[in-house]
Formats: sequence, structure tokens, C-alpha cells
Amino acid sequence: MKKIKFGLLPRVLLAIAVGVLMGSLLPESRLLLTFNELFSQFLGFFIPILIVGLVTPSIAEIGSGAGRMLAFTALLAYGSTVLAGFASYFTGATLFPRLIDPSTATQLGSQSEALTPYFTINIPPIMDVMTALVVAFMFGLALAYMKGDMLRRASFELRDVVDMAIRKVVIPLLPIYIFAIFYNMTASGEVFRVMGVFVKIIVVIFALHIVWLVALYLLAGGVSGKNPLKMLVTMLPAYFTALGTQSSAATIPVSLQQAKKMGVSDGVAGFVIPLCATIHLSGSMLKIVACALALMMMQGIEYDFAQIAGFICMLGITMVAAPGVPGGAIMAALGVLTTMLGFSSADQALMISLYIAMDSFGTACNVTGDGALALIVDRCKGKLM
Repeated sequence: MKKIKFGLLPRVLLAIAVGVLMGSLLPESRLLLTFNELFSQFLGFFIPILIVGLVTPSIAEIGSGAGRMLAFTALLAYGSTVLAGFASYFTGATLFPRLIDPSTATQLGSQSEALTPYFTINIPPIMDVMTALVVAFMFGLALAYMKGDMLRRASFELRDVVDMAIRKVVIPLLPIYIFAIFYNMTASGEVFRVMGVFVKIIVVIFALHIVWLVALYLLAGGVSGKNPLKMLVTMLPAYFTALGTQSSAATIPVSLQQAKKMGVSDGVAGFVIPLCATIHLSGSMLKIVACALALMMMQGIEYDFAQIAGFICMLGITMVAAPGVPGGAIMAALGVLTTMLGFSSADQALMISLYIAMDSFGTACNVTGDGALALIVDRCKGKLM
């Protein structure tokens, strides 16, 4: 019999549902709290390694060979990603105060003062997040121009190790981690105060995805002189493929095929689509910024435009580390959320839950937007060569 695959999204939804159900019937659990503390320690240790292991080879790959076209494509992808972040921020700052009840401004996921883990293990990271980013950029840029390949191959092997750790350890344990968070949240009476807000936030973010894709294709249509609606319809197979795969990398064959059907030349499509699958993450940016802003408002955490602007610009760089696995972008973003916005382990778990609940739609937005960028690059290639 054919094996039925139970994807990450169904597992996370099941973890949330079971956590809420059991938490409403049973008291808070020290065992689950202990697991969460241990897993949080592991995540804190793993994130810098993840950044070095994924960003270094990515920069090494995208930093060589294509000259001006590479620089233009990278700048275009980064600009789209960062502008999406600011669009998400301004939308959230305008709408979220009307959707979020100030009474929910409490420490999410906190346990009663008497409840403590059975034990904890301190696992300090080998470097902090900023150091990891600097190391990744330094080695990535050096490898992009070096002739030797020993360090390059080592960086690719480290990426394989990190990718395996995400696939075999982090992703399988995430549903348990999220279950434990929602179990204790429900047992402490907090979950029902926030779930209604989550639904409203998800609806707003989904609407943002649609608006952003329309804006990208209006721009591409203006540059190329083609019908933006027709082009967007042409890319729909890639959109729906990404809904199922939850991976930009896995959707590359379909994205490539549909980009060519839009009229993108073979050479440009073969260059831009795989590149943007790694560096163009506007859909992911929309989700992370909106979710982070909502959680900060719910907890009464003060923020200002300068702080969020720095976070968005750094997040646009950090998410280059997002691997082609479900939830990769949020895993790469956890370090920035912690260091720049001060998110606790409970906040991180809620961010993961919110992100994965919309992971398919964010990935679909990413890959569909890649087609618009490919068309713009194709139209401008004469000036770049």
C-alpha cells in the first residue's frame, strides 16, 4: 500500500489542537516544561551554526560568475524582500491596534511562578548571531572568488550537516515543542485569549500576500509591456505546487517552466529562478514581520520605527540562510528575533506556530514573485551585459 505522508502543517495543527484539548483538562506539566527548556537551549546553540552552515555556501554560490546581472538580481530580490517587510510593518501598525485587545498584553506562554523544570542543561552557543553572520559573509565572499575548492566543498558539506539536523531533529521535534507550549498556555488559561487574535492576523497576512503579488506583477508588466494579470495567471501552477511542497527549491522546475511560458528567455530563467528561490523571500518577510509585530503588541512590548527598520534589513539578509525545507525561514530568523526584538523561548514557539500555519502560502508567494523578478531582469539584460 502507498504510504500516506503526514506533512508538517497537519502535525503542527494537530499538536496545537491536542495541546489545547489536554491543557483544558489537565494541570500544567513540569515534564513538558523541562522538554521545552532543553529544546530552547538546543535551538540557541544551533542557530549560529545554522547561519554559518547555510549562509556561507549560499553567498559562495551567488557571489560569482554572472557579474552585473548577479548584482542586479540580488539587489532586486533584496529590495523586494525588504519593501515587503516595510509594507507588512505599516499595515500591521495601522490595523493591528484595532484587532488586538489590549487585555491580551500579557507574557505569552508563561507558567505559574511555582512551576519550574525538573532540571535544565546550559548549552551556550559557540558564537552569537552577529558573529555568525560576519563569519558567514567573510568566508562566503572569500569562497566566491577563490580558485581552490577544499574550503568550498567543506562549506557545502557543513550545509548538508545543518540541513540534516533541521530535517531529522528540529522539524520532527517542533510539533512536540509546540504541543508543550500550547498545553501549558491552555492550562494556565492564556491560550483562549490569544487564538482569536491569531485568526485575524492570519487573514490580514494572507491578504497582504495577494496584494504584494499583484504589485510585483504590475511592476513587471510596466517594465515589460505585458499584461500583468495574464502573467500572474501563467504562474499559478507554481503557486499551487508550492502550496503542496512548502519548499521554494522543490518548486524550481515548475517555476522555471512557467517563467519561460511568460516569455522569459531560457538563459535568464535558468539563472534567475534558482537564484531567487534562495534569496527572494518577500512572502516569508510579510509573515515574520506581521507576526512579530502582533506578538509585541499583545504583550505590550514597546517598539519604534528605527528598531523595526533595523530588524527588517537584517532579516532580509539572514533569511538567505533559509533552506529548501518547510519552516526554514523562521528557523533562520529566530536569532534575529531574539537579539534584536528580545523574543523569549515562548515567543519563538508562538512565532514558529504562526509561521508554519501559513508556511505554504508564504512559500507560494515567494516562488510566484520570482517569475515577476525574472521578467524584469530579462527586460533589463541588454543594459546589464
